[in-house]
Amino acid sequence: MKENKGMNVLILTGKFGMGHWSASQALQQQLEREGHQVHTVDFFDYAMPELAPTLYRMFGWLVKYGGGLYNLFHRLTRNVEGDMPLAGAWVEYLEELLFETGADVVVSTHPVCSSVVARYKREGGVMPLVTCITDVTSHSEWIHPGTDCYLVASHQVRQGLVDKGVEAERILVSGIPVGQQFTGGKPNRGQRELLIMGGGLGLMPRRDRFYEQLNDLPGVHVTILTGRNEKLYQRLHGKYENIEVVGFTTQVDQYMARAHLMLSKPGGITVFEAIASRLPMLVWAPFLDQERENARFLLEAGMARLADKEEEACLWAIESTLYDEAGLASMRRAMEKASNTMCRAAVCAVVEQLAGEKVYA
Repeated sequence: MKENKGMNVLILTGKFGMGHWSASQALQQQLEREGHQVHTVDFFDYAMPELAPTLYRMFGWLVKYGGGLYNLFHRLTRNVEGDMPLAGAWVEYLEELLFETGADVVVSTHPVCSSVVARYKREGGVMPLVTCITDVTSHSEWIHPGTDCYLVASHQVRQGLVDKGVEAERILVSGIPVGQQFTGGKPNRGQRELLIMGGGLGLMPRRDRFYEQLNDLPGVHVTILTGRNEKLYQRLHGKYENIEVVGFTTQVDQYMARAHLMLSKPGGITVFEAIASRLPMLVWAPFLDQERENARFLLEAGMARLADKEEEACLWAIESTLYDEAGLASMRRAMEKASNTMCRAAVCAVVEQLAGEKVYA
């Protein structure tokens, strides 16, 4: 008979953007460190390997060019609970995975995956389900009967789920999972360090004047992460003395650790990587509803300021924040306070407890 250590954990996720996948990788790292065997599966690719790449491309196109429609659907379904599309049809694929992996517990970082497991349980299957919500939201797409535990970003999200009928004892405020390499940074003591992320998403200003003014900021070194945007990398690399341009990298934690301030869109994972790194944020005024909720969380807690996408206003926000030592210190304290309210270490204990209950049942 198994002990409550060394459990088999199946993490189900999807690559609609990289937030769901990044959270799954952070959870896998955390669980493996505690001695568990973890299988992380892109469930969409597993269930329909020929169609998943096209589906992901279509989603990226929708977010980039049809954000208004995306927001409309998100708002119309905010309080609508029930099975997600494909949930019933994909139960058989879930059963295959459970057999292949010998899973003792399933952790989901995508609402469709949670819906499939909930449907499996409703049809008589026995399997503990932990749902990790990867934005600062209590949207009903994440709520499914049969969920044993919800991992949420904040106490506001916890209350939002309670208001929708989820039992409080099933909700753990863990923060959104990030890699253990994201820890309190040590910014450069000399010149100011500004980190800009979002180049890979086409968010960067287009006019040369913006970068010329950035380059001329006194005592400031700028690092721009362009991701897989090769066109932007070629345009900016080596052109400005005080601007370092970096393409796709797996060392984001190191760039965060040395920075005084980060300008970025407020994606759920990025927000909590910054909190873990105690890195004050300037967030571009968001358009997608999930990012608006993430930004509201940051702004209300005093962990960030807002930057307009208009170039002159954005430059003003950068200057007025980057040289404001008292303001930066206040944001770092707010991040420390928020981090202290999150039960990150309890995630493994929850998984162990639920897996143990399944094993001994």
